[in-house]
Amino acid sequence: MFIQTQATPNPNALKFLPGREVVSGEPHNFTTKEAAKISPLASALFEIDGVSSVFLGSDFISITNEISDWSNIKPIILGTIMDHFLSDTPVLNIDQNSKHSAPEEEVEFFDEKDSETVEVIKELLDSRVRPAVAMDGGDITFRGFRDGVVFLSMKGACAGCPSSSATLKSGVENLLRHFIPNIDSVQQI
Repeated sequence: MFIQTQATPNPNALKFLPGREVVSGEPHNFTTKEAAKISPLASALFEIDGVSSVFLGSDFISITNEISDWSNIKPIILGTIMDHFLSDTPVLNIDQNSKHSAPEEEVEFFDEKDSETVEVIKELLDSRVRPAVAMDGGDITFRGFRDGVVFLSMKGACAGCPSSSATLKSGVENLLRHFIPNIDSVQQI
């Protein structure tokens, strides 16, 4: 098994490509050991000193470390990922196609009168933004819409990335405002 690595715009995150599907359906973001308990792979990665978050995408794993020095932990991460996939252990201990209950902070909020606008926002995010953000090892999800402000959550390599503000303002905000004139701004939650 050959696992490729890619740098991300976030110097504290690396993207690992095992050359096979990691998860089907929605990606999974783990920021604590406790949350990672539903994933044997994420749990094993959290046992490595310095790992602060694990993001499981469709065909990649983004790992953020709190020390920025990858030279010591990158080989351990590669070994852990390889061992996991060679063991045929599931990546998640849940049905990957079912929606398990989202943590409290992931609940969406918007006024019912804005439901059509929210659907357009979600469609634009899914078709134009999320694929590009996934290439950088992360994800961006809709969290809410209120008074012309779109609230989004950055995950994976994008969370805490120095260029995430520019991505939101220059990229996502301009795109959404182009297609939906009643959007005033985009904010990260």
